[in-house]
Amino acid sequence: MSSPAERLRRDFGGDIIEPGEPEYESARHSPFASGSPAYVLRPKDVSDVQAGVRFAAGAGLALAVRGGGHSFPGFGTNDGGVVIDLSRLTSVQLIDKERHLVRIGGGATWGQVAAALAPHGLAISSGDNKRVGVGGLTLNGGIGWKVRRYGLAIDNVAAAEVVTADGVLVHTSAAENPELFWAIRGGGGNFGIVTAFQFVAHPTTDVFFGRIAFPASEAASVLQGWADYLRTAPEALTSTVNLANPLAGGPEAPVEIYVAFDGDDPAPAAQAIDPIRQLGTVIDDNVALQPYADTLVDGVAPPPGIQFLSRSAFVDKESVSEVLQILSEVGTSQGSPLIAVRSVGGAVSRIPGDATAYTHREAELMVVTTAAGPEPVVGAIRPALEAIWRRLAPHTNGAYANFLGSATDEDVAAIYPAETYQRLVAVKRQYDPTNLFAHNHNIRPQ
Repeated sequence: MSSPAERLRRDFGGDIIEPGEPEYESARHSPFASGSPAYVLRPKDVSDVQAGVRFAAGAGLALAVRGGGHSFPGFGTNDGGVVIDLSRLTSVQLIDKERHLVRIGGGATWGQVAAALAPHGLAISSGDNKRVGVGGLTLNGGIGWKVRRYGLAIDNVAAAEVVTADGVLVHTSAAENPELFWAIRGGGGNFGIVTAFQFVAHPTTDVFFGRIAFPASEAASVLQGWADYLRTAPEALTSTVNLANPLAGGPEAPVEIYVAFDGDDPAPAAQAIDPIRQLGTVIDDNVALQPYADTLVDGVAPPPGIQFLSRSAFVDKESVSEVLQILSEVGTSQGSPLIAVRSVGGAVSRIPGDATAYTHREAELMVVTTAAGPEPVVGAIRPALEAIWRRLAPHTNGAYANFLGSATDEDVAAIYPAETYQRLVAVKRQYDPTNLFAHNHNIRPQ
C-alpha cells in the first residue's frame, strides 16, 4: 500500500512546499506568527483541499488552515504539521445579478472582494483591512464599516461549501445541512475548510468616511457623548473610537472617532455626522466622500519578533457608562495600551441570539485593547493589561474571537456561552469527531 505522502504527491495538483525548498522560508510564516511545518500545501482547487485534508488525517499530522493568516494567535501556521494555504482560491463571481449573490473563494481577501464588486456597484460589510482573509473574519462574525446597517459578515452569508475532516465536500445553507450552517456562522474553523462562500451583497455608492479628532483631555465627555448619540443615530452611520494610540502620543494622543456613513448625499451625511463634531473641540476632521473599497486599509505585516497582546469584550447598554469612564481614565494614563471601542447594535441586534453561533447580539459596544512590541516589552506590559481587564470585568461580557491574542479554555468560554458551546460540540462530533481542526479557538468533540 502507498504511504500518505505518496498518495498526496499522486492526488495533489497544487504546490507542495517542504523544508529546504526556496519558497519554504516565506511559506512557513503567517503575518503574526512563524512556524516550522513539515508541509505547506497550496491547493489549486477543491479536490486539492480534499487531498490535503485526507493527507493530514491519514498521516496523523496537526493541521493549520491559512486564509489571510491574520489571526493574532497564529492559527495560520504550526510546527511539524501541515498548513493548507488557500491563497490560490480567490475567485469572486457575481452569480446572480438580481439577488446580488456573490460566490467568493475561501482564500480571497476583503480587498480583492471590494475591488471585484466595485464595478457592479455592490459591497459586503466586512472588516477594515484589505489583506484580511474572507474566511477567518467571516467564520467568527465579521464586524465592518457597515455593520449597523447590514449586520455582521455572517448575517449576509447565504451558503457555503465546506471540506470536512473526512475529506468530503459538504454544501450547507439554511435548507441544506442547516446545523452546520448555523455552526460556521460564528463557530470559527472548527468544522472544516470553507472553500467557497455565497454572500448576498448590497448596492453601494461612495461613502462618507474619515476621522474626527478631539484632545485627550476631553476623552471622558467625548466618549460618553459618542455612545449616547449612537443609540439614536441613523443605522447608515457606523463608528469606532481609538484612544491612547502609541504612534500619536500614547496617553496624550487625540481621541479619534472614525465615522462611515453609507451614502453619498451630503445633506443626510452631515445630519448624521455633525452631532459627533459637536461633542468637543475638534482638532482634526478629514471626513470625505470616497469609494467604499478605500475605507479598507492596506495593512502590512509587522516586523519579525513583534508580538501582539489583543483582548476584547462586549458591553451591554446598562454598563456603557462605567466602561467608558474606566477607558477614559486608562487611556489618558501612562502605560495604556491602544484602546478601540466599536459600535455595534443596529442590524446586528435584530437577529435572535440563537440564530447563529455568534451570540453577542445585544451588545452596544465592543472594546479591544492591543499592545505590541518585542517579547520583553510585551511581557513587561502584561501585568498592567491584566489590571485594566480586572477593572472592566464586572461591566463587560463575552469576547470576539477575531480580536483575541490567545486561545485558552477561558477564551473559548468567553466566546461561546455554555448553551451555544454544547450545541457546537454536537456539530463538531458529527463533522470532525477526531478534532482534526483543532488549531483555532477549539470546540472539542468530547
